[in-house]
Amino acid sequence: MSNVAINTPNAPAAIGPYSQAIQAGNTIYVSGQLPIDPATGAFAGDEIKAQTRQSLTNMKNILIEAGTDMSAVVKTTVLLANIADFAAMNEVYAEFFTAPYPARAAFQVACLPKNALVEIECVAVK
Repeated sequence: MSNVAINTPNAPAAIGPYSQAIQAGNTIYVSGQLPIDPATGAFAGDEIKAQTRQSLTNMKNILIEAGTDMSAVVKTTVLLANIADFAAMNEVYAEFFTAPYPARAAFQVACLPKNALVEIECVAVK
């Protein structure tokens, strides 16, 4: 089985030596998505709802490039700069997923790249 890199201009380019996503067999591993608008290179906003929406939109666009969509997501990991933002993040998160919802872990971390408020990664199965 070979790994295939997934890349789209509809999500921000990797800011390091990694791929936007890798497909290995029928499984797609989407790297953590910061809330960067690929059209501007800037954060989509300075509050958690706007940043969560952009992170998930980036994820969605990568999955579309891979030939699937958000319904294929089986697991997500949400990294938050402040766990107090959990409820607001969750409100936006619910706009992108329907039952059966993916498994999920959410953590507060000391700092995210570029001082983002949120970063979200996922695993999807085609």
